[in-house]
Amino acid sequence: MRKIIVLIIFMFFFKSGFSQNSDIDSLSIQLAFQNADTSKVNTSLKLIEKLYEINDFDRALKYIIESEKLSSTLDYKKGIAEIIYYKSLIYAQKNDYINAINGYKKSKDIFNQLKDTLGVAKVNNSIGVIEINRGNYIKGLQYSLSAIKELEKRNLKNDLRLAYSNLAKAYYNIKDYDASIEFYLKALHIQESLNDKKGIDISNSQLAELYSMKKEYRKSIDYYEKVLANNPTNNDSIQSIIYPKLGGEYLQFNDYDNATRYLEQGLNINRRINNKQGLLASLINLGNLNLQQNKLAIAEVQILEAGDIAKETNNRTELLKHYKLMKALDSIRNKFDKAFVWQRKYYDLKNSLIENNASSNEDTIEESELDLSLNFDQKLSQEDNNVTKKAEISKTKKDLDRLQLIFYALLATLAIVSTFLILIYIKRNSSLKYAQELEEKNIKIELQNEAFQEQTKHLENVNHVKDKLFSIISHDLKDSLSSINSFIDLLKDGSLTRAEFDNLIPELSENANNASLLLFNLLNWSKSQMQSLKPSPSLFDVQEIFEGKVRLIEQRLESKGIELIDHSLRDFAYADRSMVEIVIQNLLANALKFSKKGDTITISNHISNGHCIISVADTGIGIPKQNIEKLFKNNTFTTVGTNNEKGTGLGLSICKELVELNGGKIWVESTVNVGSTFYVQLPKSKPTN
Repeated sequence: MRKIIVLIIFMFFFKSGFSQNSDIDSLSIQLAFQNADTSKVNTSLKLIEKLYEINDFDRALKYIIESEKLSSTLDYKKGIAEIIYYKSLIYAQKNDYINAINGYKKSKDIFNQLKDTLGVAKVNNSIGVIEINRGNYIKGLQYSLSAIKELEKRNLKNDLRLAYSNLAKAYYNIKDYDASIEFYLKALHIQESLNDKKGIDISNSQLAELYSMKKEYRKSIDYYEKVLANNPTNNDSIQSIIYPKLGGEYLQFNDYDNATRYLEQGLNINRRINNKQGLLASLINLGNLNLQQNKLAIAEVQILEAGDIAKETNNRTELLKHYKLMKALDSIRNKFDKAFVWQRKYYDLKNSLIENNASSNEDTIEESELDLSLNFDQKLSQEDNNVTKKAEISKTKKDLDRLQLIFYALLATLAIVSTFLILIYIKRNSSLKYAQELEEKNIKIELQNEAFQEQTKHLENVNHVKDKLFSIISHDLKDSLSSINSFIDLLKDGSLTRAEFDNLIPELSENANNASLLLFNLLNWSKSQMQSLKPSPSLFDVQEIFEGKVRLIEQRLESKGIELIDHSLRDFAYADRSMVEIVIQNLLANALKFSKKGDTITISNHISNGHCIISVADTGIGIPKQNIEKLFKNNTFTTVGTNNEKGTGLGLSICKELVELNGGKIWVESTVNVGSTFYVQLPKSKPTN
């Protein structure tokens, strides 16, 4: 009876056509009446594939969850691998990179066990798509190229269409234009056979652009006209892009009639739909056209408008063309002083673009350099494992060598600081003598009395610097170095067992980190007091600094029972990197110092009003309101930590000076017994004068 019902339902859907929705409904009904065996899993996979093709990901995930349970119960390996693969495809569509990659690797392992080379090839191609879309072009090429032979052997057009397009995109971005053309042509052939109208337009447009870059303008025109032929009805979104480019290509042949026709149509369409980029391309090419025809007044209006749009949209390539055309225009008018200015702007921008292209060309690679086997990534993992084993063998010896190196480095740093202090002392004595002579000569001159008072105050500050430095060195720094020295003596005498050695390493590491941070603060505070502290700004990744500084306090976090939450993002700031490192290290040390067991420290960064904002938050003991105003003062202010940790009181005043030297600012928000958050604002680019 059940078979009859199913047959009737199938006959109904057969008569209603072969549309995609009918296929999905048919498979859904078939699935409902099937026994819980491998055939049900296979039917579910067909249904999941159909749902994926129409982007119904939520519904597909429901079938994936049920099928995954059934496949696991049946121990149906092929079904498990296919289900994990489709789940990863959906993760990739939702931009969940981590889950997608993890799923691909799991399914690939099972496909390898089953010796399913097609399954492995599909996984490699999918990973390649993700990596190329994320800008990891070399890695993406490795995966996609390793899959091509297997996909071509099976003539899987849908997979090949995706693989060829992504390979073409990757080669374009690493400036290998010949390879990019090769794969766009292959993609176009597949797209035409599948009647993929959108894909055909993209491939034709990209081929036109590539041939234009290679100065093969006739081929470029042919492919642009194919895009228009593929869209015979008036389509503003297509024509607004193609008309200005096609007109520019005809201009290369001095075919002014066709160039004028396409450029004017492109200008009108782009003005109507307010498409800035299309309007920019139309104006630049029309300005060039009218310049060549000696219509200087019209050309000037068009070129100047193009320049304004190029600056507004930050289109540096078109801005370069604007400078070149303005130079030519003023030269024709014999305004050579203005032409010289445009020429200088042109070459400055051109050199900047060349430098950027040079840095991006570092990613170029020959296909012969890549391992194109299906399981190339497993070979790399095996090599990494061998290296790890060798590193573990020599770890114990390196630990001891590292500790000795830290000790000697601290001694050398102490010697430098001592020399620096002696110079301060000598300078102080010299300054005092000068002040006394000045006082004797000018005691009766009332107008110079104010200058004398300022000099005396300066000398008192220098004396305070000396006294403070000697006090810190005789107490805090001496304690840290004495602890390290005692540990080295025990090592030399052989008095420590291996267990005792391992137990003491965290304490020694903490002492070394404390001494290092103290020396950083002492050196920079002393230099700031002598007004010799100057930044050397550059562009750097804030997340890298967080990663390095968190590693320094991992042991102390663990020993105090404090959790660190990392919300940092890859973002760039323009400042002195070493100074920012000192600021972040001080803020992390303070957060750790005033947090207790069970508290959390959260680090993060974000963009606000064109600035990079860094924050270090803790759920520690907080800061009383009356103490907040004292934190960033030049005079030192300090309190003991939750484990009676001592401090010099220099940290936050140094942070304030270093941040302000780099054109930023620092502030704090705090509530007693709730916690504190310190914020640092830094510029993202070099300030313009």
